[in-house]
Amino acid sequence: MKQKQKVLFICVHNSARSQMAEAFLNLTCPDYFEAHSAGLEPGALNPLAIEAMKEIGIDISGKKTQGVFDVFKSGEFFSVRDHGLR
Repeated sequence: MKQKQKVLFICVHNSARSQMAEAFLNLTCPDYFEAHSAGLEPGALNPLAIEAMKEIGIDISGKKTQGVFDVFKSGEFFSVRDHGLR
């Protein structure tokens, strides 16, 4: 089996979109990708993101927000950043 590609989804607070993207990728392509998420200024997990994911059967309520440099490991990462960064 081919080695999984590591993906790091980055947004400002790691509170919603990046958490959701991580969960979706890990759910839909677990044989090909190992997804993680982090933020530049980690905040609290957004309760609306938890609820939205719960509505489609995905539980992210146990996730914690993380800083980019706390998550970054050796290896190849592809990043998707929040368009809100200016």
